[in-house]
Amino acid sequence: MTLPRLTAAQVAARLGVKPETVYAYVSRGLLTRERDAHGSSFDALEIEAFAAARRRTPARTPTHPTTGMPLGVVQTQIADIEDGELLYGGRRARDLIGTPFAEAVAWLWGAERVDAPDTAIGSARAMVEALPLHAGAMDRLRAAVTGFAADDPLRYDASAATAHRIGWTLITGLPVALGGTPDVELARSLVSGWRGSADAATLGAVNAALVLLMDHDLAVSTFAARVAASARADAYAALSAALGAADSPLHISAATRTARLLTRVRRGQEPERALAETLREGSGIPGFGHPLYRDGDDRADALFPLIAALPDGASAMDAVERLSAVVTDRTGLRPNVDLALAALVSAARLPDDAASTIFVLGRIAGWTAHIAAEYAEPAMRLRPRGQYVGP
Repeated sequence: MTLPRLTAAQVAARLGVKPETVYAYVSRGLLTRERDAHGSSFDALEIEAFAAARRRTPARTPTHPTTGMPLGVVQTQIADIEDGELLYGGRRARDLIGTPFAEAVAWLWGAERVDAPDTAIGSARAMVEALPLHAGAMDRLRAAVTGFAADDPLRYDASAATAHRIGWTLITGLPVALGGTPDVELARSLVSGWRGSADAATLGAVNAALVLLMDHDLAVSTFAARVAASARADAYAALSAALGAADSPLHISAATRTARLLTRVRRGQEPERALAETLREGSGIPGFGHPLYRDGDDRADALFPLIAALPDGASAMDAVERLSAVVTDRTGLRPNVDLALAALVSAARLPDDAASTIFVLGRIAGWTAHIAAEYAEPAMRLRPRGQYVGP
């Protein structure tokens, strides 16, 4: 099947340029177009490859994949990427995927687990239940965090100890506030909100995803959390700032977009048609490519082998392979953790937006670690100065 083509206006929106710039790219031989009675049209995957190439060739090439560009560097001891592998505190993230998520968090923070109070869970659940039925996963998460914050009069202490306590409140309480049942195994508690019971393979895969998603350099959501913490916002507020940045098509919300793309393919759509519908939504192809990895996302490589054992694992991986064959062949982009997470929720028969919820619950571990670290730094150090360039 031929992939439907994009108009010049759609290409301009995808690349973040004016239509005139698109035609300038054509005149310079950087893009190709076809013209007919309806006007100019462009190959969608050629546009994705062009967009990826622009991202891969910054004005200044860093010597290390996580060297700050272009704004600056924030030192961190939490996560790093070396030789294409994600490390937490010097340990390979993939070596921790068999560790229960709560134990991995306790190790990352150096703080013992403290479960959320029942009263706080009740407040958070009430906030979630007040939302309209069509509210999405990120809406429910933000509402729940607000409920937890409102129940915590001791939240204003800007210390690492308080940040860790609040982090534990959310990590242990969110699965229950969102409809799950309390359980010492957080993966089981989370999955129970979507399914009455879960097999060992599903719980193992969800636990692995939570661990692999704990932290990942200075993502925009992580930086938002640190900026808020720099101004001495309480940890709930700083985590809410992170959630606001995360709820975007180029960050955690991409996980849900990827899950919907994979669902289309699993339901019988040809990959080209499914990709065309996704591209019309804007923000590129979700689930493929990552600027910090040259040879593929280490987190995806660690998750994919766990998916085959899930209830619909064979079908989900077949859809992954068919999508990858089209995208990688045409753009050179390889699957990232969003596609692996989409395959996980699809193979485990979880709702599409479970991908975003898993991502957020895992990343709260990293956000909290960064908030605690920022509290030890001088206040307001992340308040940049603007350079006026107006008339």
